[in-house]
Amino acid sequence: MFIQTESTPNPATLKFLPGQTVLELGTADFPSAEAAAKSPLARRIFAAGGVTGVFFGTDFVTVTKAEAVDWAHIKPQILGAIMEHFQSGQPVIEGEASGGGHAEHTGEDGDIVRQIKELLDTRVRPAVAQDGGDITFHGFDRGVVYLHMQGACAGCPSSTLTLKMGIENLLRHYIPEVLEVRPVAA
Repeated sequence: MFIQTESTPNPATLKFLPGQTVLELGTADFPSAEAAAKSPLARRIFAAGGVTGVFFGTDFVTVTKAEAVDWAHIKPQILGAIMEHFQSGQPVIEGEASGGGHAEHTGEDGDIVRQIKELLDTRVRPAVAQDGGDITFHGFDRGVVYLHMQGACAGCPSSTLTLKMGIENLLRHYIPEVLEVRPVAA
């Protein structure tokens, strides 16, 4: 098994491409070792030490390291953990299917929210997935779109610029009711 690695716009995050499907559908975010309880793969990666976050996409694993840790020290352990997991035959996530979808929204803004989600799914999420992250809809209230950033996007130095200059401009262009985009924590 050959696992490729790619840098991301976030220097604390690396994208690992195992050359096979990680998740059939959606994404999964593990911002701590405790959150990784249901994922044998995420537990193995956290066990490498120096890891502060793990994120799964359809064909990639994004790992965020602690600031004091050097990639040269933990990258071999992470590669080993990913390889060991896929050779073990264990599921990536035990039990129910992964999440990774948008929050539900009901109310009079339903049509606007549907348009927002469609633009996120077709224009935004594929682009941020290339960088090892994901952005999901969290809510819409009085012209403000609330988005949750995951994987390489969470804590990325350019995430504010991505939100404000990229996503906000795109949404405002297509949907006049959108006035602003703000990030939310999970």
